[in-house]
Formats: sequence, C-alpha cells, structure tokens
Amino acid sequence: MKKFMDENFLLDTPTAQKLFAACKDEPLWDYHCHLPPEQIANNKQFKNLTEIWLGGDHYKWRQMRTYGITEDYITGDKPDYEKFLKWAETIEHLIGNPLYHWTHLELQRYFGITEPLTVESAPRIWKKANAILQTEDLSVKGIFKNFHVYAVGTTDDPIDSLEYHKAIAAGTAPIGKIETKVRPSYRPDKAININLPTYKDYIKKLSEVSGIDIKTSDDVIKALIKRLDFFIENGCKASDHALEYPPCKVDTDANIDAVVARALKGEVISEAEAEAYKTKVLVALGRAYAERGIVQQWHMNAIRDNNKAMFKKLGPDTGFDGSHDKPMAENLAGLLSLIEAAGGTPKTILYTLNPKDYYSIGTIMGCFQGGGIKGKIQMGSGWWFCDHKDGMEQQIKVLGNLGMIPAFVGMLTDSRSFLSYSRHEYFRRILCNIIGTWVENGEYPNDEKMLTKIVKDISFGNALNYFGA
Repeated sequence: MKKFMDENFLLDTPTAQKLFAACKDEPLWDYHCHLPPEQIANNKQFKNLTEIWLGGDHYKWRQMRTYGITEDYITGDKPDYEKFLKWAETIEHLIGNPLYHWTHLELQRYFGITEPLTVESAPRIWKKANAILQTEDLSVKGIFKNFHVYAVGTTDDPIDSLEYHKAIAAGTAPIGKIETKVRPSYRPDKAININLPTYKDYIKKLSEVSGIDIKTSDDVIKALIKRLDFFIENGCKASDHALEYPPCKVDTDANIDAVVARALKGEVISEAEAEAYKTKVLVALGRAYAERGIVQQWHMNAIRDNNKAMFKKLGPDTGFDGSHDKPMAENLAGLLSLIEAAGGTPKTILYTLNPKDYYSIGTIMGCFQGGGIKGKIQMGSGWWFCDHKDGMEQQIKVLGNLGMIPAFVGMLTDSRSFLSYSRHEYFRRILCNIIGTWVENGEYPNDEKMLTKIVKDISFGNALNYFGA
C-alpha cells in the first residue's frame, strides 16, 4: 500500500517521478485568478485558517451544505474556530473529491502538516497553522516568494481605477517591492451583458470614467477600447470573458443601436437582441486584442446563480452555479470566423465548464491556428468543476489526441485564495504521470532531454512566451 500523499503522490512510474523532479520547482505564471489586488497591495496577513481557507471559498461552502452544515457556520456569523471545526467534520467525508487533495497539499506545503485533517486532529492543526500564519513567510509577499510566483493575472472591471496595481508596480504600497508581477486582466462582462438589469447603471459609470457619451453600440466599443488602453498602460496582458455560450448573430448597426437605446431606458431586452449586440462588441474587442497583443480568454458554459433565493440573500459566487449544456460548436466557430475576418484572431484560450465541449473546442481551434504563433488558440486547462484529477487527465488526453500538448500553456488557479498555489503542483504531478505512463508503455521515446523540455515548458515556459514578461 502506498503512503498517503507522500513524495510520489500521483506519480505511478519511475519516469513520471523523474519528470516531476525536473519541473516541480519551475516558477508559476498564474495567468487567471481572482485574488483581490487590495489584499496584495496591503500585504495581507491572515489572522487564522478560517479567514484564509473558508472566507470566499464557495467550493468548500458547497460541500459543507451537502454534509448538512447550517449556513451560520458557512457564510454566517459563527466564531471562526467553530466554522473551522465544521470544515474539519466535512472534509473527513470528501473521499474522491479534489478538495481533499487540495486541502492536504496546502497543509503540507504551507504549514508542514502531514497528518490528515479530522475532527480529532483539528485542534492541533488550528493551533500550529495559525501560529505559522503570523510569520512573514505566510504574508502575501512571503507566499509569492516561497512559491516562486513569477506573475499573477487578477480579474478587473474596465471602470476600475487600478490604483492598487499602480501602487504595487511602483513599490509604494505596503507590500513594497516584490519580484512577482501583478497584472490586471480586462473583464468587460457588465458592458456586454445588455440583457441584465445592471446594464443601464453600469453604462453610466463606463461613460463617466471613459469620458465618452454613450448612446450607441459604437460608443460602447469606443469606451471599452479606451479603457483597454488604460489597462495596457498598467501592465495588462489578457482579457477575460464569462460567456454562457458564444454568441453569433449578425444584425445591422441601426437595429443594434435601437436595442442599446431601449436598454439605456431600462427596458427588457430579448435573448436574440442581446446576442446580436454581444456579437458586435466581441468582434470589435477581438480585433482590438489582436492589434494590441492581448490574450483573449473565454470561459464558457456555466449556468450561474441557480438558487435564486440564496442568490438574493448572498449574491454571486457563493456556491450556486453549475455546468451548462448549451450547444456551442456552431456559434463558437462562427464567432471566431467573424473575428478572423474583422482583422485577425488574437491569441485565445477557450475554457468550458462542460467536458462535452472538448472535442468541439479541440477541433475548431485547429481551424484558427497560424500567424507564426505557437499554440495561438488554446484549449484551456480543466476549469472550475473540471480541475480535479479526472478532469485534468481528460483535458490533457483530448488535447493530445486533437492538438499539441507541448504547446499547452498549462495550469492556472482561478482562485480567490492565496493558498491555492499548490494546485500547480497537483497539475504538474498529473501531467508528468500521464506522459510518464506513455513513455513506459513505449508510446513515446524515453528521450530525457525532450521530455524535460516538454514538462518545463508546460509548467512555465509556454505561459511566459504566450503572455510575455
């Protein structure tokens, strides 16, 4: 019997172990996450495990609800220690869930704690971990340094002032000078979702910060591109879009502008009307990204805020989203074709929350590669509900069957937690195990130099080349 999560965890062959040893210390380019720039700038020091582990982590909240923990121990006002004990009670039952592996990797890598978290061990772990949390090594700056975090891409709204990014870059924030580059990512969803009730008020704010009087779809595009240029001035390397499905409906400017006028009055917009508007804006932004060398990221096929009563009570990103099954292939191909015809497709990463889309993505992206750019169009790593062992293996193997694994830009955390960097290790172990198995099965030569280059490139080098310094 193998030991629980030892040095060869998930590494089934000698070749896998050798490959992991070659790439495990590569730096991290965490190109998509939801870390708060304010906490980075202020070099946040977390007071206890509950604050850093359970605060905002809807992955854990979902499982606590599943186990029957009441909401006052999850998002409510119960004492932090009692919330932690409820999490310990929950995790004992998470066999087969990635949270079990993530939790124990975090305990090992951040706190040197190797015993499993249980109700019995929880008091010891709470005491030891909380003491370590107060050290400089577990400040934001210490975490970035100790985990060799080369860069992070936060997620930021076009109307954001980027004041924290400016302070971090200048070294004037409390965090001071840091080696890690903190890049804003451009997330214009609120200006694109014309069918939501928030659109009218948001466009007023966009108009104010851009200095553009917005009355038409072209005005929206001008304002968004002006803000994009501001983001680029402050280090932006990528955009990010949450798309329920990729829109692809062409209509006249006159018809689209009539829809914009109605939306600005607060009128209800149909799905078809919204789709034509979204298509126009996304095509224009795609061209702008291509011209400016910005990576375009599309996160697709999530159905969000399904429990309307809890959404009303707690708001978004609180654990009530799911995997969508919207048809996607025809629209995805059509939208990329429109962008290509408008001036060329930018570097693009395509993520889906439903693995049914992998073959569509893997084949359609091959239609838009080119321009002398290695891996220009990417199948994004297993995302959200798919970033577990089985999900990562499936994504890597489909990419191998349909594309080119050595061109893959690898893992990201997509997390709000500073304890998530061990997920890169989790991914690297799974990657090395897959490749090691192929080699030991005689499916690929045991070429140590080439194999080492492949795993190092996927771990860091490809992302560095793709996104830039």
